[in-house]
Amino acid sequence: MINVTKSFLPPIEEYQAKIKGIWESAWLTNNGPMVRELEEELKTYLGVKNLLYVTNGTIALQIAIKALNLKGEIITTPFSYCATTTSILWENVKPVFVDIEADTYNIDANLIEQAITDKTSAILATHVYGRPCDVEKIEKIAQKYKLKVIYDGAHCFGATYHGQSVLAFGDVATCSFHATKVFHTVEGGCVICKDDDLAKTLSHYRSFGHKNDDYFMMGINAKNSEFHAAMGLCNLPRVNEIIRQRKVISEKYDALLDWSKLKQPKQDIAGFVYNYAYYPVMLPSEEKLLEVTEALKKEDIVPRRYFYPSLNQLPYLDFYNPCPVSEKMSAAALSLPLYYDLDLKDVERIARVVNATL
Repeated sequence: MINVTKSFLPPIEEYQAKIKGIWESAWLTNNGPMVRELEEELKTYLGVKNLLYVTNGTIALQIAIKALNLKGEIITTPFSYCATTTSILWENVKPVFVDIEADTYNIDANLIEQAITDKTSAILATHVYGRPCDVEKIEKIAQKYKLKVIYDGAHCFGATYHGQSVLAFGDVATCSFHATKVFHTVEGGCVICKDDDLAKTLSHYRSFGHKNDDYFMMGINAKNSEFHAAMGLCNLPRVNEIIRQRKVISEKYDALLDWSKLKQPKQDIAGFVYNYAYYPVMLPSEEKLLEVTEALKKEDIVPRRYFYPSLNQLPYLDFYNPCPVSEKMSAAALSLPLYYDLDLKDVERIARVVNATL
């Protein structure tokens, strides 16, 4: 079975050596030494000022919304994983969907201003497949209307834009360290910000609202464990090699697939260095997507519809914002298998099946 992704695992002996100290100290969670070590190493790797390691990428979004005290409406993208929208709803704020660009699949910054109302408090956009949004234009809009900007950067660990981590932009950026990601800690995520006071507030929210032994404010349990941090400390030194190998596999797909019938997100973004988080292709239609998916599954190859459905069509929404570009793209977008040790012969087989079905 070839799945759309496969988690990278370090040598088991190395992980066992890391977690041996947990038995010696009996410090399993609550901001332990390995959590703090991982945070420092992540700040160095990403070149960011403030970073908090949390339970997952969804809770990172939720405490960011809470810490920024966002109310009313948040302008957001309809083309992302459901957690981007659900985190807004969970915090009792209304998501207002703005359609996406047909070439990048990111939120169309040219449409944001017309969606702003007196209830708008922020823009929450996703760097889809790790490719950066139009951060310059979004920042200008945010400053003009005094809005906060949160970037869901779940896909962009290791990607850079003009020499900076893609996670360095916005008032807050979040990332997921789920087992399926380029860098993972089995479960986990982080929240990043520039403002020191905001970082302190996020830290309080992460740990039940504690300040020392006092209940300082209402919080939640967004802490992560020493076991998860240990996995991150084992994996982080290997990220660059993981990305390098994923690039080799992606370039093999590039050379083999029939691009007269397929499309990909825009590749030539000035100043952008990709992390090869996904290998998405856009099929001519949903019908053709379903045919290709079925043909691959017959060969024990399992792709994934990243991202489907368009989030403005989620069944638990009680309103509908039309987003025709996102609705069209989500119906035809398919991510092919991509992971560190995917055999190039399997890439050839996947490409043959796809091309034969187009």
